[in-house]
Amino acid sequence: MSRFIESIKVEDQKIFLTELHQKRMNATFSNFGKLCQIDIHSLFLNLEHDEDGLYKFRIEYDLENSFKTQIMPYAISDHDDFELVIGNEIDYAFKSADRTEFQKMKKNSDADEIIIVKQNQMTDSSYSNLLFLKDKTWFTPKTYLLNGVMRQSLLASKKIKETDITMGNIKEFSHFQLINALNDFDEMFIYPIEKIINLPKDESDLDF
Repeated sequence: MSRFIESIKVEDQKIFLTELHQKRMNATFSNFGKLCQIDIHSLFLNLEHDEDGLYKFRIEYDLENSFKTQIMPYAISDHDDFELVIGNEIDYAFKSADRTEFQKMKKNSDADEIIIVKQNQMTDSSYSNLLFLKDKTWFTPKTYLLNGVMRQSLLASKKIKETDITMGNIKEFSHFQLINALNDFDEMFIYPIEKIINLPKDESDLDF
């Protein structure tokens, strides 16, 4: 049976973006003709979590409303380098607990983290959405794999914009950063585009 996950930010005993997480969970059930009976906020209150600091509140569930929860300390990852990898067949429209394809791509990579290219378009890293900087404006690819809650929140607040980011124009951007439910927009955690070890050098490289 398919299982899905929500990974939710909890910091100093406060839970973040609950409505967007709940909306995504409800949409997952609805897509498969099911009704979600899991209430994220109630689950969090039942944890009686009373620790300060940054935590990940993880809910793993199936379409029969069976679930298990876990809360654990979280530290933002820092990566030495990145590699563009082809993932033309990958489909991650729902936040599945099965991450086999991501693990395979990372195993075959020579870099610390991967950026997945689908049909010549930038999508996501193995665990986050992406932002790219151009002329003091941050953009996120229109061609995401998963429409993450932080991505949705930043677009709604107009802190970022959507655009096409491709193998052909990626070098027009100077920096990039990774965002997800636990990694907020933060210009202290950005990478120069040269951290991608296999940027296309010229037109002959664009087919990868």
